[in-house]
Amino acid sequence: MSDAGYPPLTPGRVQELALKANDLRRELVRMFGKAGGGHFGGSLSAAEIIAALYFDVLHLRPREPQWPDRDRFVLSKGHAAPAMYAALCDLGYFPREVLDEFEEPGNPLTMHPNMRKVSGVEASTGSMGHGLPIGVGICLGARLDNLSYRTFVLMGDGETQEGSVWEAVMCAAHYRLDCLTAIVDRNCLSCDGVIADLQRQEPFAARWQAFGWATREVDGHAVGEVAAALRTVPFEPGKPSVLIARTIKGKGISFMENVPGYHRANISPEQTRQALAEIAAQREKLL
Repeated sequence: MSDAGYPPLTPGRVQELALKANDLRRELVRMFGKAGGGHFGGSLSAAEIIAALYFDVLHLRPREPQWPDRDRFVLSKGHAAPAMYAALCDLGYFPREVLDEFEEPGNPLTMHPNMRKVSGVEASTGSMGHGLPIGVGICLGARLDNLSYRTFVLMGDGETQEGSVWEAVMCAAHYRLDCLTAIVDRNCLSCDGVIADLQRQEPFAARWQAFGWATREVDGHAVGEVAAALRTVPFEPGKPSVLIARTIKGKGISFMENVPGYHRANISPEQTRQALAEIAAQREKLL
């Protein structure tokens, strides 16, 4: 497939997307810092993926959030919601003051997303293993309604230990749902530790292929690679697509990278300042 219809993915365009990912990291750290803690690891590892989706790939109309032909995005790893909230706010789905009051009493932005309270959220998620089955249902609904929108589901690799994921994988291949794309944030860590120590997953891509999916792998922090791949879905006609994005849990904050304990953690004001300073320094390098 080609990426016809998108603006050229020039170095300048890639820089814009990298700066958006940096913005998402800054905002989620700011939100978690104010709240006293949060799911840092998997939110930080997904920043480039979410930036590529919202600012390059997804066909959306923020001023018309229920546009029938919009692409659907399901954040299966619902604990990464703050990165999604920052993107939605940037696009104008809700005002800045709502983002600034993350997790405050009565505020719709909670640690996991609620589709009935937050404009732009397509599914209420957080319980692992549910996002891909929801995505299959959305695709089947599109087929019944004769609509051509696409559905993207962002998953953690830890949740692929769930049996419900593989039931959905089989179902999507059976119904030839080439409007469905799964993206796996492959940071190789979960809340319980190193995934390889818990349950062997390799050969990871070959497993998806054996179930009838078209697969690709990218550096999940090379936002240009992520965007270039997602622009070309479906990877093969008649097959659902899976993009395996190799990432680092806690990416962008030195004391969090590849540390399982930062899946969900509280941090001090001093640590928050250090994290924001590191993200600001990374931004300077991008400019």
